[in-house]
This record gives sequence, structure tokens and C-alpha cells, in this order.
Amino acid sequence: TYMAETPEHVIRWFHAEVQKLSPIAAGSLCLRKSPCIRKNCPACARGERHSSFALYGRRAGKRFSIYVPEELVPEVREAIANGRRVQELVSEAGVRYTQALKAKRRKEPRG
Repeated sequence: TYMAETPEHVIRWFHAEVQKLSPIAAGSLCLRKSPCIRKNCPACARGERHSSFALYGRRAGKRFSIYVPEELVPEVREAIANGRRVQELVSEAGVRYTQALKAKRRKEPRG
């Protein structure tokens, strides 16, 4: 439990935890298979598709997709994992901050 925490302590804790997480990204990384843009591609003519990674997400309420070169996939995966951790921290901070505010209010004299 976090009964002895003050709102200020929760804020400092949250900032310290978020600073540990970098890089940060939101969205999902997907391996997609699609035909290429080259005319007369032998692989496409055989019905094979080309694999590539893409980061999917939302920005300003609109869906986006961005190509991710294969050598950058590990870094983007790490950023997405860190982004998910930030979301978990936001949820935890909300509970802890609210509990700290309520505890502070109970300790204050009422008049």
C-alpha cells in the first residue's frame, strides 16, 4: 500500500520512473506481406509477396502506417514496450495520486 505517500511524492516517483524509459512509442509493429511496386517482378509474378515491417498507430485521431526497415525493428519494439510501460505507470500513478490526495485531506483540519 501507499498510505504514507503525499501527492508530491507520487509526482516525483512518476517523473523518475518515466525518465528511465526511452525511447517511447505507441502503436503496434506488424510484419506485412504485399506485392512490390516494380513492374515485372518475378517474385510477384509467382504470387509471392514481399515482407516488410510497419508501425501502425493513431495520430490526431487518424490511423497511420509507417515503414520500418528490418534493422530498426528491435529498437522500435523496445520503444513500443516502453510506451506500454508508460501507460501502466499512468494508471498506477492515478490510483496512488488519488489515494495520497484523500489521505492529505483526512489529515487537514476541517473548519
